[in-house]
Amino acid sequence: MFLTAPALAELPDVRHAFFTRGGGDSAGIYRGLNCGFGSADDAETVQANRAHAMAALALPADALATPHQVHSARALIVRSAEEIRGQRVDAVVTDKPGLPVGILTADCAPVLFCDPTAGVVAAAHAGWKGARFGVTAATLRAMESLGAKRCRIIAAIGPTIGPHSYEVGPEFAAHFLSETATNARFFTRPPGAARAYFDLSGYLCAQLRRQGLVHVTNLAADTVGDADRFFSYRRSVLNKEPDYGRLLSAIALVG
Repeated sequence: MFLTAPALAELPDVRHAFFTRGGGDSAGIYRGLNCGFGSADDAETVQANRAHAMAALALPADALATPHQVHSARALIVRSAEEIRGQRVDAVVTDKPGLPVGILTADCAPVLFCDPTAGVVAAAHAGWKGARFGVTAATLRAMESLGAKRCRIIAAIGPTIGPHSYEVGPEFAAHFLSETATNARFFTRPPGAARAYFDLSGYLCAQLRRQGLVHVTNLAADTVGDADRFFSYRRSVLNKEPDYGRLLSAIALVG
């Protein structure tokens, strides 16, 4: 039903999950654990799926705090699920035990953070825009305002579009090459390919390390290439499907 990052799973007072599409009630193109109200799936079914996810973490069904994601570089500190409802941000940070913070993805990168000493956790949605323009930096600053230190923060990147699935055009690459020419290492062009491919999770790993994190894990799971386990926006486009499900990633303090 979900994947975990070993470095986070070892923490006794933290629960986290990168949920797959397994174990849910949705049907058709949303088959499985679709947790996105932004999809056209039945809202009651989505709510039931989110309750299943919280049950898997042994947390209350109505505790989950997720934002209205807009591909921004904004992070918000919350201490109740009500505080995040309707907020147009792409990262959620808390020091409140028992409050799971989460984000939804379907190719973009979910990144979960924890400073176990300070008792601060966060979840960030890092599409290419958020990754390029600062959602991880905003998340880290918010965590630091609650006492976290970068040398202690553990970050884990969950299932995302893989480096052999993310075909991009030259205008896309220009966004990253304008930052630094060394970003060229995250683009590859196989022999005979008309376009390059981008390594989003690799870029995020390097970015997080530049930002001072020592403990960075990449699950390296490709959402596009594994239809049994993951929803994918790009795969839905390639298959000419009208919509797609959303994967939930969440983390909570429980100590």
